[in-house]
Amino acid sequence: MNKTDKKLPSVWLSFVPLITLVGLISTVVYIFGTDSLAGASQISLFIVAAISVGLGMLFKHITWLEFENAVAKKISEVSQAIIILLLIGALSGAWMISGIVPIFIYYGLQILSPEYFLVATCIICSIVSLITGSSWTTVATMGIALIGVGKALGISEGWIAGAIISGAYFGDKISPLSDTTVLASSTVGVPLFTHIRYMLYTTIPSMLIAISIYTIHGLTLKTDAPIETSLYLNALSKTFNLSPLLLIVPLITGILIVKRAPSVVVLFFAITMGIIAAMIFQTHLLAPENKSFTTLFKGSMIAVYGSTNIDTGIETLNKLVATRGMAGMMDTIWLILCAMVFGGAMTATRMIESIMTLFLHFTKSALSIVASTVGVGTFMNTICGDQYLSIIMTTSAFRDAYQKAGFEPRLLSRTTEDSVTITSPLVPWNTCGMTQSTVLGVSVFAYAPYAFFNLLSPLTTIFVAAIGYKIFRKTDTKNSVEQ
Repeated sequence: MNKTDKKLPSVWLSFVPLITLVGLISTVVYIFGTDSLAGASQISLFIVAAISVGLGMLFKHITWLEFENAVAKKISEVSQAIIILLLIGALSGAWMISGIVPIFIYYGLQILSPEYFLVATCIICSIVSLITGSSWTTVATMGIALIGVGKALGISEGWIAGAIISGAYFGDKISPLSDTTVLASSTVGVPLFTHIRYMLYTTIPSMLIAISIYTIHGLTLKTDAPIETSLYLNALSKTFNLSPLLLIVPLITGILIVKRAPSVVVLFFAITMGIIAAMIFQTHLLAPENKSFTTLFKGSMIAVYGSTNIDTGIETLNKLVATRGMAGMMDTIWLILCAMVFGGAMTATRMIESIMTLFLHFTKSALSIVASTVGVGTFMNTICGDQYLSIIMTTSAFRDAYQKAGFEPRLLSRTTEDSVTITSPLVPWNTCGMTQSTVLGVSVFAYAPYAFFNLLSPLTTIFVAAIGYKIFRKTDTKNSVEQ
């Protein structure tokens, strides 16, 4: 490779794959609708990756081996996410067939009213996520239960999933136990709790507005919940053995989460306990005729890795308690791998770096540097397909710019979280977007318009910068007081 080849590709060349991707995804969504993630979107990512490789070879003389190494590195970075995704699929099957999710639905229908369901859902997920520090765990446990309750109450699944996502990422963002919170603060060199306190200036307003919207919508909501609730309660009690002892499983799971046990360990124990609970309490579902250990074990295994259809006598409830197990996660895993191939190709060609330099020209005032960071952070989520990598790349790109402009590093760490962590579940091919939509059974396109906290956070951080509230220079004496 000669000296000129080591230079970054031009911005116009770097935008060619992105423009192509937008065009392809738009066409796919228009033609396939919510089924676009079943294969068409994956092919689109492969096509754009091929275009990136072709441009890199033609104009920058990048070798095929370099592309292979870049793609392999990208895939290795999401290997744990793929394992967790498979375990979440197994968890949904185990907890459904065991009666754990149905008992949550059963009690939830009696406690939660349609008018206040959305705001209650958002708050519940916020608390759970704040305690656990994990949006993924919150969605995989409370989210699955709440989506079932909400559907039974006759509420739109897009609104329900939006409230779940809003709450889950609120807690994830400001929890000291959150890995993204630790990553954003540590990569910039800001003390963890200084970072969290500074985020409250943008996080609290965004959440209050989101809660207000959920409350207002709930109060104006009209459903046939009283009639449907009675039918659902009766069907659930007849179909499942809803023993209160089932609640021991989520209780132990919660304790493991609070104790900061590794996610894989927590999910594995939760699945195992769910299988045991199913073999004890739901033998009539696992093996309707021969209740030997062999048939019970076989039934529980099928529920974990394959699809499960339970006849409750009500068609809508049947869909609610149906699961797809590990096998149901394969479309999502396929999408993740395709996204990593695209991200690897863009990284190898250095097109990502080239586009980022475009944003770095607008780093003079607080408004311009914050808006540029938000733009790059959101862009990284779209291209890299992984929030952790996006956080690292965004902070790395702007660290020197913030320093030269005299802004505090905590402004960079906060803006990165407001733009990267929060928008990750709104990108269909991002690991967060793919995982949450698969777990909840609701497409990103369906819930994104109602994930108000996630939509508002980037705008709020730009607005706060525009009015200059709590935006200090390093030389400001207020900074040293607050640190």
